[in-house]
Amino acid sequence: MFANFIYFLVALILYTTCQHPGAAEVMPDYALVAALALAVLFAVICRMTFRRLAARSPHIAGVSLDLRLDRALSRLSILALLLFAADLYLLKLKLLFAGFRPFEIFPTFEALLFLLGFVGYLVIVWTAAWSVQRRFFPGAVTRKSFVLSNISFSLPALLPWFLLSITADLIQILPFDGPREFLSTPAGEILYVLVFLFAVATFGPVLIQKLWGCSSLEKGPIRERIEALCNAARLGYADILKWELFGGSMITAGVMGLVARFRYILVTPALVTLLSPPEIDAVIAHEIGHVKHRHIHFYLVFFAGYIACVYALFDPLFVLIYYMNPLSFLASFAGIEPETWSTLVFSLILILLFLLYFRFGFGFFMRNFERQADTHVYSLLGSAGSLINTFYKIARFSRTSPDRPNWHHFSISQRIGFLEQCEVDPTLVEKHNKKIRRMVLGYLVVILMMVIAGYSLNFGTGKKVLNRYLAETVLQRELELDPGNAEIYTMVGDYYYGKEMFEQAIQAYDNVLKIAPGNVHALNNLAWLFATCSDSSFLDPEKALALSLKALDVERTAYVLDTYAEACWLNGLEQEALAASVEALGKARDRQEYYRSQVARFQKRVPDRQSI
Repeated sequence: MFANFIYFLVALILYTTCQHPGAAEVMPDYALVAALALAVLFAVICRMTFRRLAARSPHIAGVSLDLRLDRALSRLSILALLLFAADLYLLKLKLLFAGFRPFEIFPTFEALLFLLGFVGYLVIVWTAAWSVQRRFFPGAVTRKSFVLSNISFSLPALLPWFLLSITADLIQILPFDGPREFLSTPAGEILYVLVFLFAVATFGPVLIQKLWGCSSLEKGPIRERIEALCNAARLGYADILKWELFGGSMITAGVMGLVARFRYILVTPALVTLLSPPEIDAVIAHEIGHVKHRHIHFYLVFFAGYIACVYALFDPLFVLIYYMNPLSFLASFAGIEPETWSTLVFSLILILLFLLYFRFGFGFFMRNFERQADTHVYSLLGSAGSLINTFYKIARFSRTSPDRPNWHHFSISQRIGFLEQCEVDPTLVEKHNKKIRRMVLGYLVVILMMVIAGYSLNFGTGKKVLNRYLAETVLQRELELDPGNAEIYTMVGDYYYGKEMFEQAIQAYDNVLKIAPGNVHALNNLAWLFATCSDSSFLDPEKALALSLKALDVERTAYVLDTYAEACWLNGLEQEALAASVEALGKARDRQEYYRSQVARFQKRVPDRQSI
């Protein structure tokens, strides 16, 4: 089930990184028909796969059937991701709603619509798999219950993104500039994400238990026993809930919530009916162990660590991929535009990093945290005998092998084996606790180093090295391959201007204007160079004024008006300079102090104007 979390998040990465820049980008006429045909073909493949597995099941041992079913689900879920990527990158279905005003205002709803399309692929898989999967449930589970349980269990994976994204949409349409300006800064973005992540982790369980259809566990001996154990452990909680996962037929429990007021303990009906009271105590002691060892808090840190790493490495990674354009011959072969191909490659690298981080890194911590929670029974119950009996019972009723591998849990046999070793040698419990502390410390050190490296690449000395490499190696190579690319010349001009190599910068900007005479960036930067260059030999008042006027004809924004004001000032047009600077201040959405100082500066020579 936890694998579905990863599939949902990978689909989200595919969607959010998919871009089709340029006015020439259009969705093919055959796109919708092709997407429908692929979906039908996918449904046929799923049905044939599981019908074949069901036909062979009488001749396959239960353990082997379980493993084959798991492999089939994994392969078809990955195929669903590939089809989703094809819909986005090859068929360009993301352009279907281009220009649709509601989605332009609330892009989160467009993303949600496409993610529901991916859910549709998974529903096809789950619907076809039910005929085989139902054999591994101890009770009766309908096809509808099986599919809905998979959907509801996976949806919380998208909850933080949805709330974060829809709030950002709302901020963008509010008539206040302050929040938008703050969110456009690196510090604002980081603080916004971290605060939201903490808020969702704190208050999210209230919504999640509703999504899962949980209800308060009725009063009786079982609830009283759980309450007594929680009180003995001094564990605060909001409620004990009955969790109807897969019709309540699974023997499992859970706990969610950072703080006691919004913390819930979940138990399935099968756990209540099939386990003895001491075995229920052992399971609840395990869940209490997660809280006492602050595993939920670390999971929040782990997610924040991933966001920090991606944020730190996002721009340098994207720029390098975009200009290196790896495997570009495949893009031309498949008929994909270079920009779209670059975003696809970037998406694949992000997905690879995501899988490595969560499937292996997060999985490693989860397995060891589960083992630490197992050993917490010694703190509350003194012995792990009841928990060991529970594991045997789970294996028997679920008809799965106790040796079955699991990426987020040790196998049942491994968990039993470790507990039996602890029965003989209790010091193993503290040794494992020390191991966990070393793991967490090591993780924090690695993440800190990654963040420092990312900061250097984005804002420090590493950025200078990266820019130099791009300008001197990558950009020059790109110019040789595509000498008519104005955007590359613009980047070259910006690089040389920043290095105060003014002659090369002028040449690069001139090349931009030969290709695209109305390029505002080149017009404005070249005008600014001629008006304010620190090397007086490059100052040219007439060119500065002419270029700034051309830029102003294209775009009357604050920074263009500021350049025009400088050019006017240099040419003795003091009244025009002041008027332009006042207009620039009125249009500015940031750097207000700078524009205010420009107005004050020009007013000194034009004393008859009112102060601003």
